[in-house]
Amino acid sequence: PLKDFCILIAGVMNHIEHNYGKGKRLNREDNEEDDDEEEDERDLEAWERAYADERSWESLQEDESGLLRPIDNKALHHAQYRKRLRALSSTAAAARIQKGLIRYLFLVIDLSRAAGEMDFRPSRMVLVAKQVEAFIREFFDQNPLSQIGLVTIKDGIAQCLTDLGGSPESHIKALLGKLDCSGDSSIQNALDLVHDYLNQIPSYGHREVLILYSALTTCDPGDIMETIQKCKKSKIRCSVIGLSAEVFICRHLCQETGGSYSVALDESHLKELVLEHAPPPPAIAEFAIANLIKMGFPQRAAEGVISICSCHKEAKFGGGYTCPRCKTRICELPTECRICGLTLVSSPHLARSYHHLFPIAPFDNVPPSHMSGTHHRLPNNCFGCQQSLLNPGKIH
Repeated sequence: PLKDFCILIAGVMNHIEHNYGKGKRLNREDNEEDDDEEEDERDLEAWERAYADERSWESLQEDESGLLRPIDNKALHHAQYRKRLRALSSTAAAARIQKGLIRYLFLVIDLSRAAGEMDFRPSRMVLVAKQVEAFIREFFDQNPLSQIGLVTIKDGIAQCLTDLGGSPESHIKALLGKLDCSGDSSIQNALDLVHDYLNQIPSYGHREVLILYSALTTCDPGDIMETIQKCKKSKIRCSVIGLSAEVFICRHLCQETGGSYSVALDESHLKELVLEHAPPPPAIAEFAIANLIKMGFPQRAAEGVISICSCHKEAKFGGGYTCPRCKTRICELPTECRICGLTLVSSPHLARSYHHLFPIAPFDNVPPSHMSGTHHRLPNNCFGCQQSLLNPGKIH
């Protein structure tokens, strides 16, 4: 019995040693693998980490035949868009903040040497141009009566690429034709140029500047603090979105003028930061008073008439609109008449601009299974056109 007991103890000890040693080796191997993964994550660039975190390959789906099913990106973007609008509407309904409906925004784009860096793929310049294009379309969708102007900074000089206008296609075309980066950037020159344009805006217009800044320094010819105070005195709201790191002078500019300052972490974060400036911000107290604005509602010109367009200063055949005051032909709305200076809009533009003041209550998604119950009664008439429904109990 003693011999059998010793054999049993020896077997138990060997078993414990074998399992413990194996577990220890496995733990050591797991720790080494974790360390290797952490080192690999540290070696990845910012744009590579973004794709690795998203793990887009896991969202691929197969159909009945075994082929890959395409991902519905439009539905995803639409869901994100509705989520952003729902958050904005709930905030506006809770706060009841007056907002500026007629905005004059200058978009300042840094095309200096730093815009050619490739930490954002394919480069900062190309990515910014892509986001600016999406922002311009979203801006005019949210602000039909507002205007945008483009300013570029390179070689230490600020150049006005497009004047204030309401045509998104003209701004996008002008920007895509001037995509080259060189030299240093100068915030002071850009602010001086923008100040000269926005200082002529009427009192009812809300003056804003959005700077997409890639550099870490600014090459200014004078005292930039005086320029910042001049913009503050003119009630110009300046906001900055950085692509590299936080810069003190950009932070100081935004704090003095009441704007916002943020630094983009990756491509998706940059898109969110840029689109946050599309809805109108709260109105400044001096501009929140009631103002009467003269507006004209031009009629569509005859199709078979040849007239000189005041926008392009050339003869065009058919189409366009006629100013009700001076009878001048213009191509598109909304805009300002080049001859008499009257603000020309259409009635849908004016109606769409008020959805920021009176936001629609968010919809509640009701599953079809809940609609079949007797406690949910569907209306007999359409809420939009007030016509009677043939089968109000049937879900289409």
